Amino acid sequence: MSDRKLTDIAELGEFGLINRLTQNIPLTQKSTVKGVGDDAAVLKNGTKKYTLVSTDLLIEGVHFDMMYTPLKHLGYKAAVVNFSDMAAMNGIPKQIVVGLAVSSKYSLEALEEFYEGIKKACEFYHVDFVGGDTSSSIHGLFISVTVIGEVQKEKIAYRSGAKSGDILCVTGDLGGAYMGLLLLEREKKVFKANPNMQPDMAGKEYILERQLKPEARTDMVKKLAEKQIVPTAMIDISDGLASEALHIAKASAAGIVIYEDRIPIDPVTYDTAQEFSLVPAVAALNGGEDYELLFTVKQADYDKIKEMPDVSVIGYVSDISEGNRLITPDNQVIELTAQGWDALKK
Repeated sequence: MSDRKLTDIAELGEFGLINRLTQNIPLTQKSTVKGVGDDAAVLKNGTKKYTLVSTDLLIEGVHFDMMYTPLKHLGYKAAVVNFSDMAAMNGIPKQIVVGLAVSSKYSLEALEEFYEGIKKACEFYHVDFVGGDTSSSIHGLFISVTVIGEVQKEKIAYRSGAKSGDILCVTGDLGGAYMGLLLLEREKKVFKANPNMQPDMAGKEYILERQLKPEARTDMVKKLAEKQIVPTAMIDISDGLASEALHIAKASAAGIVIYEDRIPIDPVTYDTAQEFSLVPAVAALNGGEDYELLFTVKQADYDKIKEMPDVSVIGYVSDISEGNRLITPDNQVIELTAQGWDALKK
């Protein structure tokens, strides 16, 4: 028997594991433009556009909790988070394929609710639901979603294009989805302790929707095109602002600077974070699941970008030698680190 020490995947985390498993994979097809390493694979299709392909896996008990997740909302979210990957490449989703493994605890009517959510998302985003597969599982619900999209060749945005001096921007506001999750988890604990207690979530509709029914920022792809702005780099915020900023920094071999007081935070998110004794900016930096777009643009586009509603300039790109930094409101410089949720870490 070999004495070689086996590596616990929890030591690597999700992205470390992906890097190890996919390193040095050769690309042999002329039609493959980009493989692993971005929000979607990029394929040639013989036209002026590229085809985008992305897939995602959602597992009951890991990515969602059926105690507080309506099945229709789950179906909608499962589709939308993949549509977001298309927006992150400056593209638009076109088709979706869904695979499902389901245990016997789910009825036909329950699954119809789930699929109704997918169909609602497809209707809203003008995406065709074109197929999939179903199987049985021993425990719970397993969802695999693959989305196919397209982007004009000259407008594609990778994570790797940021240059020193570029402006760092984000759409919408951040931290709401995480605070919605904390609120749901709190009420779950209260219910389990006393099933007669009623949920206390009045006035929290915004953050609950951010968690249970997020939206993909495909609208921003169109608005950037109208302004004739092509991001130099872009990514969607699924794992927290800090994590995504570091992805851009690593892929672009650059440094990132974020000003804490420029991070957009909704008042409901801000107040709820304080109720939970959290610094609101921490929720925005590390919470995740906001599905907003983090992107960089050239300085020449500043006058255009500053006039765009729902876009905030939060920092800039620096030389890699300067590292990744967070500037606090009192001008302290802190190393930017990612502390967001990781499904594979203990």
